[in-house]
Amino acid sequence: MFAKKPTGNRLKATAPPPRAAERAAPRRRLGFSSWRDQHLYSFFSSLGRLLARPWATALTALVMGLALALPLLFLILLDNARALAGGWQDAREITVFLKPAADAQASAALAAKLRMRGDVAAVKQTTPEQGLEEFRAMSGFSDALDVLQFNPLPHVLIVTPRETQGAVEPAVLADLRAEAQVDLVQYDAAWRRRLGAILGLSQRSVLVLAGLLALATLLVVGNTVRLDIQSRAEEIAVMQLIGASPGFVRRPFLYTGIWYGLFSGALALIVVFAVQWALHAPVNHLLESYDNRFILHGLPLLAALAVPVLSAVLGWLGAMLATARHLAEAHPD
Repeated sequence: MFAKKPTGNRLKATAPPPRAAERAAPRRRLGFSSWRDQHLYSFFSSLGRLLARPWATALTALVMGLALALPLLFLILLDNARALAGGWQDAREITVFLKPAADAQASAALAAKLRMRGDVAAVKQTTPEQGLEEFRAMSGFSDALDVLQFNPLPHVLIVTPRETQGAVEPAVLADLRAEAQVDLVQYDAAWRRRLGAILGLSQRSVLVLAGLLALATLLVVGNTVRLDIQSRAEEIAVMQLIGASPGFVRRPFLYTGIWYGLFSGALALIVVFAVQWALHAPVNHLLESYDNRFILHGLPLLAALAVPVLSAVLGWLGAMLATARHLAEAHPD
């Protein structure tokens, strides 16, 4: 007879349930803001701790900066040496001196014969008169050459062979030495091979040195962070007792390693640019005295921008190793 009142279960069933996205969105925003605040605090607090002891920070960064500057200077030196030697290695001409009795007709006939070969790229003829004028202009003995009764220079052919794969000497070299009208064949290939071997060894040595100095930089950062961890051992123990996660404990020290890496990278660039500026004028003066138009080049822009990034990565890695060892000792399980 009396209508039944709706029960609480029915009231709950009729109420619209909250959407999952609405429940999760505020929690996700809170988590991101907390993560951001923790990183910002670690970022600036680690910098403040380094600036609170400026001399110790400066000495550590200076040692790391010098260790990073040395391989950079060697790489610049090797790069300039390779560019300077590139023209020498590419100069593969064969200088052919004909016998004094050979005349211009014999020189032209031999030049035409060589041009018909498939392994010869070019042949240049130089008459005795041209050779004497070139010698007069380059030697500075023009007055002494005026007293000569005759021209002692022979006809000269400059032969440029084509590039060959794997051949130590071009095939035309043996044929030129067998020619009856040829007096001397000059082909300095041995010193070019030695130069290439020296440059290859130098490049490998620079890479090994860079690896060793990078390892030294990593160890310096790791030892510095380890000492910092030991000085704050009680503070870290208290944080771990109240439930601090390993990431929370590790984060300030990782930023400390990054700061050390950035400072050392900046100091390394300052050292490199200072050395370049100090040596630029004397080296250019030396090259000009040899009538060389080679232009020195320093550290490329992309390499300069990569130095602080790589040094920061080294600092982060050194700090990571130091903090990982401390956390492993504190929680061996």
